[in-house]
Amino acid sequence: MSKRRVAYYYDPDVGSYTYGLGHPMKPHRIRMAHELISAYNMLDKMHILKPKRSSPETMTSFHTDEYVHFLSKVTPETAEELTFHGTRFLVGDDNPPFEGVFEFCSISAGGSIEAANRITSGAADIAINWAGGLHHAKKREASGFCYINDIVLGILELLRTYPRVLYIDIDCHHGDGVEEAFYTTDRVMTCSFHKYGEYFPGTGTQEDRGRGKGKGYAVNVPLKDGMTDESFQSIFEPIIAKILEVYQPSAVVLQCGADSLSGDKLGCFNISMQGHAHCVQFLRKYDIPLILLGGGGYTVKNVARAWAYETACALGIEDTIDPNLPWNEYFEWFGPRYRLEVATNNMEDQNLKDGSLDRVRITALEQLRELQSAPSVQVQDTPRESLGHHLGFEKERRGSRNELDERLAQHARLVYHLQESDSASSVTSDDESWDSDESSSSNRRQTRGTSRLRNGNVDRKRMSILNNHYYDIPVNEEGFEHYDINALGKTGKRRYFYSGARWDDRYQEIILGQSKPYGGGALADLMQKGGKDSDVAEMDDVDEDWDDMPIDP
Repeated sequence: MSKRRVAYYYDPDVGSYTYGLGHPMKPHRIRMAHELISAYNMLDKMHILKPKRSSPETMTSFHTDEYVHFLSKVTPETAEELTFHGTRFLVGDDNPPFEGVFEFCSISAGGSIEAANRITSGAADIAINWAGGLHHAKKREASGFCYINDIVLGILELLRTYPRVLYIDIDCHHGDGVEEAFYTTDRVMTCSFHKYGEYFPGTGTQEDRGRGKGKGYAVNVPLKDGMTDESFQSIFEPIIAKILEVYQPSAVVLQCGADSLSGDKLGCFNISMQGHAHCVQFLRKYDIPLILLGGGGYTVKNVARAWAYETACALGIEDTIDPNLPWNEYFEWFGPRYRLEVATNNMEDQNLKDGSLDRVRITALEQLRELQSAPSVQVQDTPRESLGHHLGFEKERRGSRNELDERLAQHARLVYHLQESDSASSVTSDDESWDSDESSSSNRRQTRGTSRLRNGNVDRKRMSILNNHYYDIPVNEEGFEHYDINALGKTGKRRYFYSGARWDDRYQEIILGQSKPYGGGALADLMQKGGKDSDVAEMDDVDEDWDDMPIDP
């Protein structure tokens, strides 16, 4: 087997964070995997790198400014206030505001971004970041234990150099966050193999294929409970081989979520460690630049086993390592078998009972045949660094605000909130669509009735990854209705600048608030009068003795 240059990214601090007592997501599993990799003496065969932590500015290349700012400020004590009683940013119990959440996100995102830079520079053929793979995070909201979508940030770095990137997701849950981010582009093809049907996040049917320019470049492979090694291989290989033939990606990102392993606490598949790692082996044969990321996985000892074995697959030494685990710091955690394996069970494969596996495979291949050829991208020089960094502005950014800057920022925030409050109290009649940051997948869920506007109040629904049940999220904050997904409906429009003047179809006149129609009828005349009705008395015409008028107690 040919040798590959492998870069391995690991920050020792990543295992020190905790989502809270009893929470199934354990960042500690990344440290366990690292210790196992080290015990097998694999570190000497790779370039070991500590990634630079991602900055808030870098995170905003995908996420909204307000969301990144929120993550940088939130603590367990301030979460209730900053999330507006659980209605914004962190919704439900899946994503707790644990201590150090932003630092944890910066490690995860930094590793994936650095891995992408390593690949694009040509310094490595395969880059590994087991702290990454948090594929559920949305543009301005955490979801499914994921806060910052490091995968999207890494792919954006790849797109600075490569014309086409293929993203493959073998997590048991649908990779909805990544699919949403690239749903309207043909420069990224997303392919997700996942459980579908009363299962988080409730998306990922084969009818979801992309939109606009990205039509056909979102491939979904919905599966059922009990997926075995043989079944998974029979559907993974032909679909991925066809994608590589048709799409011809310049780089591949593989999300190796380990909750698809047999015996996972939140998973429902019956795949062994070797069956899971076969995806890495299959892609390695194509000699395409490859990034391996972590993801889900909630039986920590099996997660550590799988990622250690897949690291060996990336190095091409999986046949030479001892199945009996070597001594390491967490040796007792791997009992009672103490072997590098994840055994399967006697779970029945529901994919074979009604022939659904064959139908899904045939449908996916037919969809891929409809794609004409690999999309082309205009070749242009890619800046090696940002203009601000090149000119040295980033070094001076901190502490460079003067008093005038602060006053202007404070005034802008005040005006913005006043306008939003005024806009929220009025009924909009604009027929234009809302130009929002919402992903197309959120819009699809709205059409299925999971988010509706009723009598001016929004009923939001979210699915919990813990119990796969939908729950309602009330909107309690006045003036922030614009934040909620489809809160203004399909025909709504966010109104930043709002005036009391409006057009009345009945009178064919401009009306100021609740007053009678303005007689002039022309907007120019209205502006000339300063927005005042002609019948309103001018200040000069007011009785000079107004201050002598009696005032009722």
